[in-house]
Amino acid sequence: MTDVTNNNNRIDQYWNKFIKDTGRKESDRCSGDLIFEAKGFVSDELIALVISGKKNAFFTTWATYTIDGEPLPLSGELYVVLDRANNPRCIIETESVEIVPFNQVTWEMAKLEGEDQNLEEWHQKKIEYLEDEGAILGFEFTEDIKLVFQRFKVVYR
Repeated sequence: MTDVTNNNNRIDQYWNKFIKDTGRKESDRCSGDLIFEAKGFVSDELIALVISGKKNAFFTTWATYTIDGEPLPLSGELYVVLDRANNPRCIIETESVEIVPFNQVTWEMAKLEGEDQNLEEWHQKKIEYLEDEGAILGFEFTEDIKLVFQRFKVVYR
């Protein structure tokens, strides 16, 4: 059995336990899995913020979705959150999705990520992250780059 098959089995088992434990319909669909990453944090630190309720939002670039040809996330979608060893740790449900230019992100929005002490710190880290991501994916950071702002809640741990 390969590591990928083993990992998929763990995710499937976790998902099925979620359905059984919460009484959700078996037709409810998992929209995918997520591994949280951020400059200065490892994924397990971010998962701790998610599980504690300190992190209940994240930003991605709109360009990422267009470059990869992926649809934008929708409210109500469910995701299995994996730790850095690819073990399922919780399930989150998307509550809302907004497209916001970088230069219009407010502190009220940024602090929902649970990672920074103020908007200036958030700007500094996010610019560095977006410049790195742009170099890899082929887009350039600008002050008005479109971000996808997703709010979520933990529905199972």
